[in-house]
Amino acid sequence: MARQHDLPSMMGLLCLLASILAGHGAAGQRVKVEAEVLSYPGQTVNLRCAFTDTTGIELTMVTWIYEPKEGERINIAVFHPSHNPNYPESPMKGRVSFSPSPPKLVSPSIQITGVRMTDEGRYICEYATFPIGNEQGITYLVMLAKPQNSASIVTVEVGTKPVVVARCESVDGLPASQISWVTTANGNGTSVRKDGKDNTVTMISEYVMVPTAADNGKDISCVVVHRTQVKAESFPLKLAVQYPPQVTIEGYDNNWYMGRTNVVLTCQASGNPVPISVLWKTMSGVMPDTVQITDNKLKVLKVDESVNTTFVCEVKNRIGTTRDQVTTNVRDTRLPEKGPTTGSIIGAIIGVILLLAIIGTAIAMYQKHRNKKQGGDGPPKYKPPPPKKTNNITNGQGNPSYVPVAVDTPLQTPYYNTQSDEPVTDLDAYHEDEDREHYLSAAPSGWDDPGDSEVLPPYMRTDSDPHIDHQGLNVNRGDSFVSPAMFV
Repeated sequence: MARQHDLPSMMGLLCLLASILAGHGAAGQRVKVEAEVLSYPGQTVNLRCAFTDTTGIELTMVTWIYEPKEGERINIAVFHPSHNPNYPESPMKGRVSFSPSPPKLVSPSIQITGVRMTDEGRYICEYATFPIGNEQGITYLVMLAKPQNSASIVTVEVGTKPVVVARCESVDGLPASQISWVTTANGNGTSVRKDGKDNTVTMISEYVMVPTAADNGKDISCVVVHRTQVKAESFPLKLAVQYPPQVTIEGYDNNWYMGRTNVVLTCQASGNPVPISVLWKTMSGVMPDTVQITDNKLKVLKVDESVNTTFVCEVKNRIGTTRDQVTTNVRDTRLPEKGPTTGSIIGAIIGVILLLAIIGTAIAMYQKHRNKKQGGDGPPKYKPPPPKKTNNITNGQGNPSYVPVAVDTPLQTPYYNTQSDEPVTDLDAYHEDEDREHYLSAAPSGWDDPGDSEVLPPYMRTDSDPHIDHQGLNVNRGDSFVSPAMFV
């Protein structure tokens, strides 16, 4: 029961606490100021302040307080309606004043002329009121100083220890600048901060790496970002790494034979700084008489035993001297010239085979099509005439006047057709006079000229052979008939 009586008391206490917090929050919003004001040295800045709601509140006095980044608070301007504005001793004395003047208690804004970098900090507009006590609003004055940015390359020599190869500076800026590096070189950037005059900051960044000859000429850029700049400022540079000459001799093909003329060796060299001299010599110390030297080229007018030696090219620059050498072997006869590579030969052979296969396939298809056309594989092209019935059939006996004649041509078995009124015959062999031209045009190769053919086509009759009778045997089968013998 006691807990039930305590519950309303606790709810009332919570509501009271919430009202107090709400009232405090509402009161904290009554003093209206700007959260941040930006300024450059030498300018005049206005710090505005106003009391937005005075209902039931009596405004007694207003005070502006300066709070630097490091140090104690200082009163810089005070106003009481019963007195004139007062400006206590401070770094702003003589430069700070209420605006407008005389000021109004509900809007006691101030202005500071000739602002300095040291004026940066928090400015508090504080009201003394009755009955709620003091109320305040805070404005942060940010002093800006545009830095002076620059970047440079540090010329170094190749080595094994990390050294500074580029430097970038952002001098007397506020706030501090941000510096970064963009490059493909293998190194790291390090930054150092230095405090300058009037609270300004100088940022110095250096790029450190182990320099190699391959790093010479590589691109590197310093990028500076600052609040006063619309966009980042970039400084493109190129690394400068000095190294002794790098030397190679070119032109020897291992085919110097007796009597060969005008062969040339070239001494290729690079370095930083640029090489200042190129010297050709031999290991024996004696230069052959057939040799001509022009700058970095050595020319042998005619190959003989005297050039069977070792040639040395020596190049020098300010960093050091480097040399390269090549030993030439003089042959009695020249090496055979290299023919096409095995891969090229194989490729050519494969190409020829494919071409021949394509041609052969095309020819075979053409011959097959032609043979089909000439061999009559399709439907019949011509209708043969109906066979004629014989009138000499008498009761199944043969013609008494017929005398068989023995011939060398083998006899063909007669073909009897009892299913149709017309015999089945070789349609392509039809040889009526009006179709003779078509027959000859469709004959296979070798039959184009019947006069030259030793074998006559089927059904071709000749008057020169009276011993061959094409009339079939007499058979008594009613209306049946016998076709003439076919010769194939």
